[in-house]
Amino acid sequence: MILAQSTAGDPVLNVVVFVGIVAVTLYIVYRVSSRNATTADYYAAGGAFTGVQNGVALSGDYLSAASFLGIAGAIAVQGYDGFVYSIGFLVAWLIPLLLLAERVRNTGRFTMGDVVSFRMRQRPVRAAAANSTLVISAFYMLAQMAGAGGLVALLLDVHTAGGQALVIIVVGAIMIFYVLVGGMKGTTWVQIIKAALLLSCVILMSVFILGKFGFSLSNLLDRAVRNNSLGGAVLDPGARYGKTGTSKLDFVSLSLALVLGTAALPHVLMRFYTVPNAYQARRSVISATWAMVAFYLSTLVIGYGASAIVGSSAIKAAPGGENSAAPLLAFAIGGTFLLSIVAAVAFTTILAVVAGLTLTASASFAHDVYANVLKHGRPGPGAEVRVARMTALVIGCLAILGGILAIGQNVASLVALAFAIAASANLPTILYTLFWRRFNTTGTLFSMYGGLSICLILIIFSPVVSGSSTSIVKGVDFHLFPLSNPGIVSIPLSFLLGFIGTMLGKDRADDARSTEMEVRALTGIGATTSA
Repeated sequence: MILAQSTAGDPVLNVVVFVGIVAVTLYIVYRVSSRNATTADYYAAGGAFTGVQNGVALSGDYLSAASFLGIAGAIAVQGYDGFVYSIGFLVAWLIPLLLLAERVRNTGRFTMGDVVSFRMRQRPVRAAAANSTLVISAFYMLAQMAGAGGLVALLLDVHTAGGQALVIIVVGAIMIFYVLVGGMKGTTWVQIIKAALLLSCVILMSVFILGKFGFSLSNLLDRAVRNNSLGGAVLDPGARYGKTGTSKLDFVSLSLALVLGTAALPHVLMRFYTVPNAYQARRSVISATWAMVAFYLSTLVIGYGASAIVGSSAIKAAPGGENSAAPLLAFAIGGTFLLSIVAAVAFTTILAVVAGLTLTASASFAHDVYANVLKHGRPGPGAEVRVARMTALVIGCLAILGGILAIGQNVASLVALAFAIAASANLPTILYTLFWRRFNTTGTLFSMYGGLSICLILIIFSPVVSGSSTSIVKGVDFHLFPLSNPGIVSIPLSFLLGFIGTMLGKDRADDARSTEMEVRALTGIGATTSA
């Protein structure tokens, strides 16, 4: 097996390449920071990006450590069932493209709370939107920081808990700098750079891998079968999700969460405000989708390539487990230099995604809670941005702590939980708000808090938290819910709760605001990103 040693490549070179890329992004963030003159600049970059630019940044925001490390590892070890993540993440973009991108851009200003509260009672709905955003961002950031820990263990030969924690702290500190100094402009440029690096990296790796097998996919798959502990089953559905009735149900639940969750992720929705109009918002989704088509097709080659060249047993035995598949493969086909490039791209991926999440979470708290709930829509000059920056600092520190606790988890599985929460707490509310005139404040609160609570309770009592060898909490078993992803239960219940709340609520929908929202959503009249 390749890589019997505990570390891969030259740790010094890995660090040098990573520091070089980080230095470039830090310089860019510093250069654009002087342009954050208004709230709109800090939250939405003043709507100054084109659809293509924002699409590339959107793909950079979306293609996280879960995509690069987690999915490649899942395909390498589990085969076809690991590719389910790629299919779900990609197909999910049809919903934003067809239903949400233009309407969300026309209706809101900075956050998801602007949309769901447009024709409702502002204070309770904005508070609910902020709570949902913070929880989803926390789960998403947990996955990214866990990926950072696993990557550090493999590349820098840091295996002690204290050593990995120290590096996660450094990664978190850089991410906090991006958000505090650069705002949305700086974060967007970091994501554009990261997306370009990531796409170039995975496409070149795919070409190298196919070249080793005479550009024959059949030869690649034959070798993957021989070097995988699952044998021929690695090419067929069911290796992970087909053994029992429960695992098949888990597959359906995971698919629902992935396909429906994307359209309701707060950091994805927030990116639609960085373009000047709805047409550019639609172009953003189209550009992002094409970028992700190239990326997710490459994950298939990289995943099976890792199985063929490195071997599933070596991947599972390496520090970081499944998350180490892509770096180990890079070392096998390109040596120390390619490994260093892949490591730097993976670290940059984590930094860019966590920066976007932190900005979204802090903007939601400052804009929805501070400015509109506590200050009744009349914050003092510059106060909202100051609160957003302080919130970013707090959230960044919490993300660091969470990442330390989640070291060793498959990051794709953790991100899938964030998708389930988004699909349960946010999607029903957004769709009802945009398309059902009778929907009211009571229905909004039932849907958001009900979906969020049900999803969190099912996660806490699922095998993800306790009761299995890969659980977050080891050595105890208090799991009562059999599925690893709760989407199949929590998503329909959230839609049902929104309907029941609307029927039972005494508050009536505001017809005038409903009409105004419909006109604005369809035409863009009245839409603005000004401070």
